[in-house]
Amino acid sequence: MPNFEFPDLPSQFRQLLGQCRDLYVSSGELCVREFPNLVPKTETGFVQLMDDLHRALVVKVFVTICEADRRWSTNEKFLGEVLLFHLWSEWLKEDQLKAALQEMSEKATSLKWYALVRPFDQIVPLRERVGELETIVTRLANIVARADGPLKPKEAMRLKMIQDELQRHLRQIPIDEPTQHQEEREARIEAVEKILRDAKNIPDTTHSSSTAQSTQQEAFPGEKSKIRISEEVAGPTETQTSPEEQLQDALAELDRLIGLENIKEEVRTLTNFLKIQNQREQAGLPATNLSLHMVFGGNPGTGKTTVARIVGKIFGAMGILKKGHLVETDRSGLVAEYAGQTGPKTNQRIDEALDGVLFVDEAYTLIASSGEDPFGHEAVQTLLKRMEDDRERLVVILAGYPVEMAILLHSNPGLSSRFSRNLEFVDYTALELAQIFGLMCDKNRYALQPLTRAKVIVGFDYLYARRTRFFGNGRTARNLFEQAIRLMANRIVGIVELTVEQLSTLEPEDIEFDGVPIEIFSKLKEDGTLRFHIVCPNCSHGKDVSTKFLGQGVRCPKCEHNFSADWGSLVPVAENDPEAKSVEE
Repeated sequence: MPNFEFPDLPSQFRQLLGQCRDLYVSSGELCVREFPNLVPKTETGFVQLMDDLHRALVVKVFVTICEADRRWSTNEKFLGEVLLFHLWSEWLKEDQLKAALQEMSEKATSLKWYALVRPFDQIVPLRERVGELETIVTRLANIVARADGPLKPKEAMRLKMIQDELQRHLRQIPIDEPTQHQEEREARIEAVEKILRDAKNIPDTTHSSSTAQSTQQEAFPGEKSKIRISEEVAGPTETQTSPEEQLQDALAELDRLIGLENIKEEVRTLTNFLKIQNQREQAGLPATNLSLHMVFGGNPGTGKTTVARIVGKIFGAMGILKKGHLVETDRSGLVAEYAGQTGPKTNQRIDEALDGVLFVDEAYTLIASSGEDPFGHEAVQTLLKRMEDDRERLVVILAGYPVEMAILLHSNPGLSSRFSRNLEFVDYTALELAQIFGLMCDKNRYALQPLTRAKVIVGFDYLYARRTRFFGNGRTARNLFEQAIRLMANRIVGIVELTVEQLSTLEPEDIEFDGVPIEIFSKLKEDGTLRFHIVCPNCSHGKDVSTKFLGQGVRCPKCEHNFSADWGSLVPVAENDPEAKSVEE
């Protein structure tokens, strides 16, 4: 019988296996649903392929750790039994288990790490899930390594090897630059094609030949997939929600975004206006014609693409657009290199966006600043004509840096007349960046000590005060999070007796800011040297508190509302009041 030092490890192992499956399958569904131009027409095949990749990944992680000492302990065999149940939905007998584990071990040797995580590196929309992927893999590997108790040196080496593989293959999210967008769409398509070609080399992990007669089949578009995704994977058939429910879901998603208060107000105001116009039409009253095309001006990482996707959902729910999907493009997706090709290329992209939203990122690059750009002008004229011809089926959103977008609109009367709604996406404040970082930690169940929270705030405060228009905003927060979990993994890999708390707690040393001098953090203490301004969510009463209160439960001295002081704004040193009283715990 297995004898785990921590009895809940098998339960945690099974939960992590489910989280890995959910991550891969939902990522496949995301690409199919919101980025249909990235995947082949055989949509189910791509989602199935992502499920197959998850299966191969968890087998690779498990075998890599278990084979460290060339033997399978009782506890490791039990976790293997849990893994096989996750893969096959059946418990195996002792003789079947032994044969299945042996077969699984042989298959794992042929698996290449990059082939298993490639989608999260090369499919740009999935890069935002890299942190979640690394968290799941790291925790899975640590549970298997510690199934028998204290970590052994050979197991520690295997853990480090897995971490190194992930860090080598999964890169940080780059800050948007026009040159980085020129061939992005082509790169996405090429990445998907590589993933599909590599599918032939992924061993079948759907069922062992020792327990059932089945033939291996490739999860490749156009061919029968290995196994139909079970209800456990895909869930029960989704019930059709009403348009009003879809609208409320989209508005709730908008409200959950950190910051962007002016954008939320603009979108809600537009939504309310469209509701009234619909009611007037139903009452037989004349409706006011309103252009729904928009300009999103803002620096990189300020949420422009996210809001555009939500706007599409809102218009779809209200019946203004039949589908409400979002098609992203840029100059490279509209402008060709040779005469006679730009018009067809632009029309093709617009056709993909019909009944939805066409989002043109870095739109100011459509026309060169010198004005000598016939291909760019042709793309703009084609776009303007289609906006008129398909005005009932198309909403266009142009996005880019504020100054450049203003110049673009003023340079072309046709654009300025059709894009009268201009939404300004301001940079996230240091507090909002800390809150974004905190959301990522909460989603992946990482705990933060008060000093860790203080270091995050201090670092963001420094970067925000010295930001340029190339400041990464939300992507800076995401890259900090991914770097933090990698540093944590390296820190704990050699701890012999690792606790669950250590596996899920980010310490101050795990937080490293690029471009922030180390002396900026010299005052990080819990003795009140630094103070942070927190605000009661109930009555908006503000109070300056010391580091030790960050992340702790507090009570507002004004309205006596209890809340968690997760984050606060750094109080400038000159304004620190040594006599200030802290809020009550």
